[in-house]
Amino acid sequence: MKCIPKTKDSLVLRTDFSDEKARGAICAAIREPVAEFRAFVDLVTDPEYDGITAEQLLLLIPQGWDHTFIFIVDRIALSHPEHPILVVDLYTEPGRTFRVIPSSMWGVENNLSLANMDFAEFADAADQDGVFRGFTDPV
Repeated sequence: MKCIPKTKDSLVLRTDFSDEKARGAICAAIREPVAEFRAFVDLVTDPEYDGITAEQLLLLIPQGWDHTFIFIVDRIALSHPEHPILVVDLYTEPGRTFRVIPSSMWGVENNLSLANMDFAEFADAADQDGVFRGFTDPV
């Protein structure tokens, strides 16, 4: 299998090709700005990556890759009503994961890309089901 391609912006890699309509909805949601914020991502759709796991992905990251994380649109993202996208740590704890709903993806992408926050801060803030839905204000 070929290495994951280098990209300018954060990478969203499709690893499931079972539902084109859901994929389109996810891509539209990712690109949708939230107020003045948006996720800066490059979407890669290549059937060669169909079915790869987060563990397999780690072996396909090329030497000198610029990103510390990657987003994965997998079967769960396509089939779950909230379309939670898998986020994989490639830097601090390679292979650690959590999921993020598309409307909160901008915060993850922006803050991890700029190193304003650590992967663990988002992973630890995920709900009990492992999905990050944004930070809530304390009551």
